[in-house]
Amino acid sequence: MSVCDHLAAAQDPAARTPEGCEECLASGSRWVHLRRCLSCGHIGCCDSSPNKHATAHFAETGHPVIASFQPGEAWRWCYVDETVG
Repeated sequence: MSVCDHLAAAQDPAARTPEGCEECLASGSRWVHLRRCLSCGHIGCCDSSPNKHATAHFAETGHPVIASFQPGEAWRWCYVDETVG
């Protein structure tokens, strides 16, 4: 199985808000798990969170790859190709 082009080209930008989900922090909302955009470093909450900000960020920007921002997790996900890497 080959890795999709988006996963292969993904960068490793610094987290913009390492303390939590950017939008949830601004609004006072809560989150379940965090995801980091590998295009710009946006930190968003996962789809199990009430606001699903990581997926909303993809829908707004088209940035294709996120990585888990949970301690001890190293997986990445491509929204475009629906592939884990």
